[in-house]
Amino acid sequence: MSDLAVNKEELLQQEAHRLYGLLASVSRSNGVKWSYTDCLQAAPYTLGINQIKKEQNAVILAHSYTVPELGLGVADISGDSYALSLKAREVTADKIIFAGVWFMAETAKILNPSKQVIIPAGKAGCTLADSMTQDEVRRLKAEHPGAPVLCYVNSTAGVKAESDICVTSGNVFDIAAKLPQKELIFVPDLLMAQNIENELKRRGLCKKIISSGGSCCVHDKYTPDHVAALRRDYPGIVVLAHPECRPDVCAAADYVGSTKGMQDFVNKSGSKLFGLLTEFGLVNRLEAAHPDKRFVWPFGLCAYMKKNSLANTFQALLEPRPDQIVSLPEDVMNRARKSLQNMFEMTR
Repeated sequence: MSDLAVNKEELLQQEAHRLYGLLASVSRSNGVKWSYTDCLQAAPYTLGINQIKKEQNAVILAHSYTVPELGLGVADISGDSYALSLKAREVTADKIIFAGVWFMAETAKILNPSKQVIIPAGKAGCTLADSMTQDEVRRLKAEHPGAPVLCYVNSTAGVKAESDICVTSGNVFDIAAKLPQKELIFVPDLLMAQNIENELKRRGLCKKIISSGGSCCVHDKYTPDHVAALRRDYPGIVVLAHPECRPDVCAAADYVGSTKGMQDFVNKSGSKLFGLLTEFGLVNRLEAAHPDKRFVWPFGLCAYMKKNSLANTFQALLEPRPDQIVSLPEDVMNRARKSLQNMFEMTR
């Protein structure tokens, strides 16, 4: 074996050991933990990606729901939609590789329009974002003049452009409470709209939330029976739910919050057993951060997020296809940016 071949083999083994240190406590979708063999198979990709992104002056942003070998192995920044929005506008690199779904990559382009933004999964959709169009927002505005439009960050650039303020699951309750109007339009999550109205009532604020759209294909599947089963099968468990869940699920949970909110809750909690009613990617991140704690997850995979892989990230860095490159009309970007900037101002 040549010295070059030996050196390459050593590099791959070193990379596999690095990955194993990050992923050993993390579960694969079948429930089995990552093995050294798994890491050795991933090593050529992670080694290549990390080298090429430096050569191209690229930065990789990865949502918490993407596969752990991406989020932990090659991402420069990982987080929820709000955290990634904040980071996207600060990127000074020439290129942003966004491991997420299409509306997230659009948001990065809107906030940092001079950068090339590439999404490995191509035009990976989202049941929530795809449930609402610009024309439908215009119709709601015409039917309810004077009612400000709050759009969930899980929406298309066109919907953001028609909205007054973009919001996230972590800040929507506070922003809705701050607004003086008694009627608010919220799109496109019908379940979160109900949770907003309920939370405002809990705070002593009576506001009507007008909504239209759909729901998340992961979070809308949970029911109070799943909460009851977790409590029955795992005495003492602390149940965490996302506000994209049904209101009766949120009412039955111990904590309701955004992806980052759930991470912060676990970080501060002295409990060792948690039930997570959210996407599997957050389970992976929490397992990696807290190997001393146990996380029980009934089900819930976002097939769209999982379209991002090491293979297509490597390919997108080397030779991106047209459908992987984010391009938006200037007018849409400018108006959508205003709704995002209004959010940043209201959460400053």
